[in-house]
Amino acid sequence: MFAVIKTGGKQYINIEKLEAKVGEEIIFSEVLLLEKNKKLEIGSPLVKDAQVVGKVLKQKKGDKIIIFKYKPKKRYQKKQGHRQFITEVEITGIKN
Repeated sequence: MFAVIKTGGKQYINIEKLEAKVGEEIIFSEVLLLEKNKKLEIGSPLVKDAQVVGKVLKQKKGDKIIIFKYKPKKRYQKKQGHRQFITEVEITGIKN
């Protein structure tokens, strides 16, 4: 049994920061695709009455990304860094 959910535009378990505490249960109600008993259910755009349940493992910062802008022959350089806050989630179940 598997499902594809919509959250923050990402398709993996380290997702953009959610306002939840460590150990708290989260319900993702935006399920795009659900496979159960070898039957594939594709939503248009969402699967009706389907939910994915997860548990927050930790809140952390992601890897540092360096943004460097440069224009040749104009003496323009700009260096900027960014670290995205992410939430690590463990999927515990799928409800339909």
